[in-house]
Amino acid sequence: MQTAAGVRSIPRSVWALGFVSMFMDISSEMIHSLLPIFLMSVLGAGATAIGILEGVAEATVLVIKIFSGMLSDWLGKRKVLALVGYGIAALSKPLFPLAGSYSVVFAARLIDRVGKGVRDAPRDALIADLVPEQSRGASYGLRQSLDTLGAVGGPLAASFLMLTSGGSFRFVFWAAVLPAFVSLTVLALLVREPST
Repeated sequence: MQTAAGVRSIPRSVWALGFVSMFMDISSEMIHSLLPIFLMSVLGAGATAIGILEGVAEATVLVIKIFSGMLSDWLGKRKVLALVGYGIAALSKPLFPLAGSYSVVFAARLIDRVGKGVRDAPRDALIADLVPEQSRGASYGLRQSLDTLGAVGGPLAASFLMLTSGGSFRFVFWAAVLPAFVSLTVLALLVREPST
């Protein structure tokens, strides 16, 4: 009963942030789950090139998170930075189906990870701003659960679309653009920053 009450006490903006994470993860995982195979089989990239791409991409996220968190504290406007980060990530998605070379994929992946680095710390700080201390665990848990649902749903959706499209990577990558912009729309329209 206490758990149910805790879930009911979570503000709508936190639920919305959970769905923002879910839709963006669906989009990202639809692409990322297929990207190494696409790079090797379509663009002819080697394992070393793929490893460098992933290493640079993930390092970029870690470095940017430090500065975006500090910037969100300084500005006191978490939603704006979250919108910028999710917007950068959403705008990177069409580059994947358009890519004709490894360098374009590298740039798209880097831009996408810049977006993730910009958005994550302000988004988590926004959750802390939105909920009382006694509900923070439930709120973070909800957001992470919806994020994980997206991480599972993305590869499943990619597999289904690969089967139904005759193995068209670019078709799946184009389909991944839609949930990215759904995520951005939910954030823009349904998340409210607390009044100070």
